Amino acid sequence: MKKILAINGSASSRSANQKLIDNFIESTKDFFSVTVFDGLKTLPHFDPELSINNTPTVILDFRNSIQTADGIVICTPEYVFSIPRGLKNAIEWCISTTIFENKPTGLITASASGLKGHEELQLIMQTATAKFTSETTLLIQGIKGKINKEGQLTDAKTNGDWSKFISAFKNLMTANDDYQK
Repeated sequence: MKKILAINGSASSRSANQKLIDNFIESTKDFFSVTVFDGLKTLPHFDPELSINNTPTVILDFRNSIQTADGIVICTPEYVFSIPRGLKNAIEWCISTTIFENKPTGLITASASGLKGHEELQLIMQTATAKFTSETTLLIQGIKGKINKEGQLTDAKTNGDWSKFISAFKNLMTANDDYQK
């Protein structure tokens, strides 16, 4: 089974984004072993002077979890037309490395609107040279009205889009295997 690191961009442990990650884990349990990184609040504020030398252990551990994963899924809300500060901070700690280079990545933005945050997330991950396609990105607008407290998607169109996203992510992972051979 492929190892996937899921990064929850939300600061809330009971967020719709965490429910989506839980749904992803359940939906892909026969294909992927998913580890969730939900410790964005524990990471120190980005310091470029410590990014290469004297890097904090917690950052080295976070980078290692990305490096050793076969693929990444980021699921995040949008805060004030942007990605949350904690998620951007975490990614900034990785920019001086190549750990995202050609790493199969799924990008989910689930929020009230999410449009600007989703665009920003794609641009940032493109800069980090992560490997994703338009099919492995998913914007879910109005998420709170489309997911129940058990984490099940209740909107038919969103449920279909979710299934397409999961299928595309599986395909990206398979394509990456073929690429590395």
